[in-house]
Amino acid sequence: MVFSSITFLFYFLPCFLLLYYLLPWKNGVLLAGSLVFYAWGEPRFVPLLMASALINYGFGRAIAAAEAGRAVWLALGIGANLCMLMYYKYLGFFAELFNRVAEPFGHRVDVVKIVLPLGISFFTFQGISYLIDIYRRDIPAQSSFWRFAMYKAMFPQLIAGPIVRYRQIAAEIDQRVISNRRVWLGIQLFVLGLSQKILIANPAALSADYIFGLGAAQLSAASAWIGAAAYSVQILFDFSGYSTMAIGLAHLLGFTYPPNFNRPYTARSVTDFWRRWHISLSSWFRDYVYIPLGGNRKGAARTYFNLALVFFLCGLWHGAAWTFVIWGLWHGALLVLERLGLERWLARLPRPAAHLYTLLFVALGWVWFRASDVPHALAYLAAMFGQGQAGATALPWQMFLSGSSTLAIVLGLLLATLRLDGIAAGLLRLRYAGQACKGALVASGAALCVLSLAAGTYNPFIYFRF
Repeated sequence: MVFSSITFLFYFLPCFLLLYYLLPWKNGVLLAGSLVFYAWGEPRFVPLLMASALINYGFGRAIAAAEAGRAVWLALGIGANLCMLMYYKYLGFFAELFNRVAEPFGHRVDVVKIVLPLGISFFTFQGISYLIDIYRRDIPAQSSFWRFAMYKAMFPQLIAGPIVRYRQIAAEIDQRVISNRRVWLGIQLFVLGLSQKILIANPAALSADYIFGLGAAQLSAASAWIGAAAYSVQILFDFSGYSTMAIGLAHLLGFTYPPNFNRPYTARSVTDFWRRWHISLSSWFRDYVYIPLGGNRKGAARTYFNLALVFFLCGLWHGAAWTFVIWGLWHGALLVLERLGLERWLARLPRPAAHLYTLLFVALGWVWFRASDVPHALAYLAAMFGQGQAGATALPWQMFLSGSSTLAIVLGLLLATLRLDGIAAGLLRLRYAGQACKGALVASGAALCVLSLAAGTYNPFIYFRF
């Protein structure tokens, strides 16, 4: 079940909220509702989700209670989380890598195809951060398994994030206040995110999926750039839309989730981009990998190594494929170059030039992220720079742009790249008129989203790959 579906919007969410607001056992209702939400698409993996909760709850209690050997309990807990993730997400990848090396010598391992559980990357990182924070004595261990299980399973952030650390909502697990003002804020955010997903990301995905599905001989330079632009719009508004919906749903339930996006396509460097893109993930790697490795405190060479390793792991976190690894290393290399002095040079450039640099190199990275494999990515990049195989069989770029996809791509690029601070400040100065405008926009956005869903328009779920 996904947020942008008729089933969620008109059946699950109203029934769940009715029970949540009427019944006094809010944590129990949230846990039960979250398990139903997860079981709707992945019933066989509900025991895995609960096993993850039990493992992390048990190791958290052991770390908190131990006088000596706390590091051993921590290592075992992190190892248990990583073993679960490695088995489901990476076993096939590493088996294939082993076979490529060993087959010339007569060795091979056969691995049964393993189905990737939804959200396993997110709830595994949740568990690891929980154990490390207990070890650091930043938080006490949760005494109730059922409260901890509710935190692990809570449906707004279960499948697509943001990665909500236990310490960020620990107080609200025990006690939370749901006011009319907070509910209204939650509704606004949810409709905003839904509109991003359905009205911008989905139409842009039509062009992106069509163009990335072409063979090299059918792909002209213009088509390739249009596809890269379409996918850049799709992934931003799809991912940001889901995060915004999750944050809005959290407000409806009385929780405050951390922000996950801060207009990343307005960045003037790739370093700045990563301060704004998937903030919960980049901050997770900073706090639990980069800083423990030494961060930038052990000299320049160690800093560059740490950055490269973090982004290698970041790429691998997104998917068990060489394309994701290369995408991660691409960003790691760009960050190292900026540390070497490129960022200072960019700061002296006019804002449009630095902005264009960031958009260009981020878009080139998205080709690796979207391509099905390395040869596909290389052929696509060659086509973008006029070195592809396109000839008489190349399809005209105009056929990939319908009216709705063109509007979505153009509107998405404008909303993502233009500075809108003045417009926002003007709406705030209007006060009551601004509130009325908000209400009208929320109602209009919700109506357009419902009409689009009712018409059965294209509605892909991008997170199946992650």
